Amino acid sequence: MNILITGGAGFIGSHTYVALLAHGYTPIIVDNFSNSSESVIGQLADITKSPVEIVRGDMNDSAILDQVFTQYKIEGVIHFAAAKAVGESVENPLKYYRNNVGATILLLEKMQAYGVKNLVFSSSCTVYGQPETLPVTENSPVLKALSPYGNTKQMCEEIIEESTRASQQLKSISLRYFNPIGAHKSAKIGELPLGPPANLIPYLTQSVAGLRGPLQIWGTDYPTPDGTAIRDYIHVCDLAEAHVKALAYLIKQNEAPFYDYFNIGSGEGSSVLQVIQAFENATGKKVNYEIRERRAGDITSVYASTEKSNKVLDWKATRSLEESLKDAWAWQEAIL
Repeated sequence: MNILITGGAGFIGSHTYVALLAHGYTPIIVDNFSNSSESVIGQLADITKSPVEIVRGDMNDSAILDQVFTQYKIEGVIHFAAAKAVGESVENPLKYYRNNVGATILLLEKMQAYGVKNLVFSSSCTVYGQPETLPVTENSPVLKALSPYGNTKQMCEEIIEESTRASQQLKSISLRYFNPIGAHKSAKIGELPLGPPANLIPYLTQSVAGLRGPLQIWGTDYPTPDGTAIRDYIHVCDLAEAHVKALAYLIKQNEAPFYDYFNIGSGEGSSVLQVIQAFENATGKKVNYEIRERRAGDITSVYASTEKSNKVLDWKATRSLEESLKDAWAWQEAIL
């Protein structure tokens, strides 16, 4: 089956490309490389020992999508392409609404026009806002988003669900994943943000590698055991496998419309200081850090209940926090 991966040169998309190919699918990438490097394509070819099918272009470009759906017999879509930095979204919300929401609407229109029925959407735990109780289950309320980025994920989920119900042919799943980290065991692909990283782990590894100054810890006055924010960190290869499981689950659904959503995380919460300690244990490297004021849009604590995804999708995260951090550091060393 030909599977379109939007944003397939990005961190999660590239690892999912490898996982899809390993499970017998034929992935086709669309990417404009706005937050990724074209070098990823060569690395994917090295890992998989096969040429990479890619269309270079923007997901808001109708002609590009027409080209993809005309050139390839697409039977499913995994939609990653989106701007994703919480802080930037607070500063430039219109970019996020145009890019994230606009592209999703156009994609749905093209899927319906070309009769493509299966969609896995890259959503986020940010749809839960600051949860009232932990761990977060799929029955937890979707609260008011604390950032435009989070709001775009809520809006896209709603648009996908309503479009699926109305179409009578679409089958869709939203994967609400938590904080992906780590890298492929080959150290050929990993998280490679352009410019200063917005996420904790690439900033940490770049800091330790001497590419940046001390790691910035944004707030130590949260109501958590050590005062730093708590997140659920999941190895990107575990996350990639979740997309393959979700796609297979969608395909076997015989009746449309169909819509569901799943939490994808490790099921455990780790504070920033705990992550630093785990990194030092895994690598033997010292992390220098500085304390800063809280950032706008950040929440205190969130981690997943993965019971539903474990049971329904037959998926479970298997890699530990320390293994994830060790792989992230191996990737950082490989690109120095």
